[in-house]
Amino acid sequence: MNYKIGIIGGGGYTAGELMRLLIHHPQVEIDFVLSNSQAGKAISLVHQDLVGETDLVFTNKMNLGVDVIFICSGHGFSKTFLAENEIPDNIAIIDLSRDFRLKEAGNNFVYALPELQKAAIKATNRIANPGCFATAIQLALLPLAANQALKSDIHINAITGSTGAGQQPTATSHFSWRLNNISIYKPFTHQHLGEITQSLTQLQSDFSSDINFLPVRGNFARGIYASVYMKFDESLATAYEWYNAFYKDAPFTIVTTENPNLKQVVNTNKCIIHLLKHDGKLLIISMIDNLLKGASGQAVQNMNLVLGLPEKTGLGLKAVYF
Repeated sequence: MNYKIGIIGGGGYTAGELMRLLIHHPQVEIDFVLSNSQAGKAISLVHQDLVGETDLVFTNKMNLGVDVIFICSGHGFSKTFLAENEIPDNIAIIDLSRDFRLKEAGNNFVYALPELQKAAIKATNRIANPGCFATAIQLALLPLAANQALKSDIHINAITGSTGAGQQPTATSHFSWRLNNISIYKPFTHQHLGEITQSLTQLQSDFSSDINFLPVRGNFARGIYASVYMKFDESLATAYEWYNAFYKDAPFTIVTTENPNLKQVVNTNKCIIHLLKHDGKLLIISMIDNLLKGASGQAVQNMNLVLGLPEKTGLGLKAVYF
């Protein structure tokens, strides 16, 4: 059986990566990609990496005869779109914006980090896909929260590629500024802190430590490399036991004793985690591809869970290592 897929908002990086994955997914087919600004234009003219892969064209009409709708438009759009368009309950909605990530009155979406919420994801058809920084940082910290071990302030330095800023050019994303350059932005105040804290508190109810997060713009296109550290009283061997146990059923999260590098995750849905202990502090390195495990790949992973498909279906991707 092939499931039919609709995509709302098709012009950005996440939508392009989502289409690339779904075109080659063995059990789905894209029924429509809605974009009012691009209607009638071939998708491969906008996403040129899809030349020869699809004959699909953008449309301005939505078909409610599909099984899953992905919403790939900007933050704030999803709430307005769903308020103006009644989507039947039998159609799964996977939202890639931050509109439904935080628990609040009237929000019936499940915050869908599979390593934390797999059972809940399988039981719903309203999915709030996590943010990219939030995914890398949560996967670095969840095993510690599960063992009630987050007892001191957390320090995070995480660098992201330029695709994390979206496709629309800005002063800090165009080539001449980004090349041979890095900078910090939104220090201590990044919007993903809310969802990170929400998940940590789910596992460790008394969690109240400060999260000191310094996001960094990197001079490369894609990937997130997060360095996370805090005080830690247990041994490194105990930490590895906790991480291996927590992620034993997580097919995309790999815990390694070897010092990893970012190229190992680019173009994959993997998160690679490495642990070090020094002078009473635990260092966790967590790496993902911001467009895949941090966005579209995780969205397909969540779709597989919602549809009852094997979690890794359509996500057997090899890292672009050389």
